[in-house]
Parts: sequence; structure tokens; C-alpha cells
Amino acid sequence: MPQTIAVAGKGGVGKTTLTGMLIQYLVEKKKGPILAVDADANSNLNEVLGVEVDMTLGDIREEVAKAELVDKSPIPPGVSKQEYTEFKFDSALVEEDDYDLLVMGHTQGKGCYCFVNGLLTAQVAKRSQHYNYVVVDNEAGMEHISRGILPGVDAVILVSDCSRRGIQAVGRIARLIPECGLKPKKVGLIVNRAPGGVLNEGVQEEIRKQELTLFGVVPHDDGVYEYDSAGTPTTELPSDNPVRQALYKIIDSLEL
Repeated sequence: MPQTIAVAGKGGVGKTTLTGMLIQYLVEKKKGPILAVDADANSNLNEVLGVEVDMTLGDIREEVAKAELVDKSPIPPGVSKQEYTEFKFDSALVEEDDYDLLVMGHTQGKGCYCFVNGLLTAQVAKRSQHYNYVVVDNEAGMEHISRGILPGVDAVILVSDCSRRGIQAVGRIARLIPECGLKPKKVGLIVNRAPGGVLNEGVQEEIRKQELTLFGVVPHDDGVYEYDSAGTPTTELPSDNPVRQALYKIIDSLEL
């Protein structure tokens, strides 16, 4: 069974950047093969990793669910929906040298997606067995995991900026975890973009109030901002970058 790590937090706190660095860490430590899953509706993990994505699982789900509702179905005669979905699934998997990437995407059309969701669940479950790690960049509510489309989770890394509201947001996410039927072995918080890598007393107090386990603190760094602004994958940050060094130290301590 692969070890599944879910990263969650509200938008704009650097969650996806840290997820990309986590994947890079596992690659550098030779812990692959790794399946990276972008389960955030605002999908941009591929940009952090520097890979192109042409199709999402949401696109496939939409196409197959609507196939019977249009005059000219995209599914060829004599091919079942299951066979067609498996074929399309293959084309949605982005294969890199050290990891593979799936973008879940989302659907906006009307209709029942239960059948297609079932196919996707089976496909993800079958293929995930070929990996040592499944790393999921998740949206705050962790809907894909709670619906069972993705494997059960072993560790949840909550990401917040160093604001009380950010800490309160991840506190709410932490309380959702058991409601989703998840039983991860590790659940904790990484505070990102802390000035000087230090938390003030107000933020520390809020962490205690939310009863969160603090995994570690990542400092603010202009280099990350410059890479992002230039469209350069942040996984290409130099090894002495303070964000990268701080995150790697945290992951080392977690023994994932």
C-alpha cells in the first residue's frame, strides 16, 4: 500500500508551493515512485513542478457523463464507457522521470456522475498500488478524499500563513478530518511565510487554542516570490534557499 500524504489549507498561503517541494524532497531522497495528485479546484501544482497538463480527470468525467446526452457521442461504437474511461485515464496521466502527475479538476455540468466517479475511484485505487507515495495537493474541504475517489490518507499536513485567521481556518479543517471518516496517523501544521521564521505570541496562542500540533515554521523569502512572478518552477530553487531548507528539515523530522 502506498503512503498517502494530503496537504490542505485555505488559498493563498503557499500550500501548493510547499507541496511541490515535498514532492521534490521525496524525489531527491529516492523514495519513489511517486504519484502527485492535484485535487485543488484551482489547479496549479503542475506550474510549481514545471510540467504541462492537457487533460484533467474532471474533463474525462464531464465528457463521459454527457456522452449519452449528445447527438454524436465521443465514445466509439462497440466501446463501453468503462473501456473508454480507462483509455482516457491513460492520456490524463502526466509521466515524468521521477514522478507521475494527475490533475483531478472539477465538473460544472448537470447530470449524474456517480457511475463515472466509481470508474475513477477504481482506476485511482488500481494505479496507486504502483507507487510508494501518493502526495495530494488538496482543497480546504478535502472533498476528493472524503468521497473515496482518492486513497485513504496516512498523514495530513495543514498549511497556514502566520495570521490568526489562517490558523483558525486550518483549525476548522482539522476538525473536519474525523467527520470525513479519515484516520491519519499524523496531523499537524506548517506555518508558512513567517517573518524571520519566527512566530509571535499571538499566533502561538491561536495554535494552542485550536489544539494543533505544530510541525514547523517556514520563513518568508523573496526568492520564492521572484520565481513565482517569473513563472519559474519553485522546485528549481537552489538547495540553500531558506524556504527549501526549512521545509526539508520539517519533513526529515516527520519521518514520512
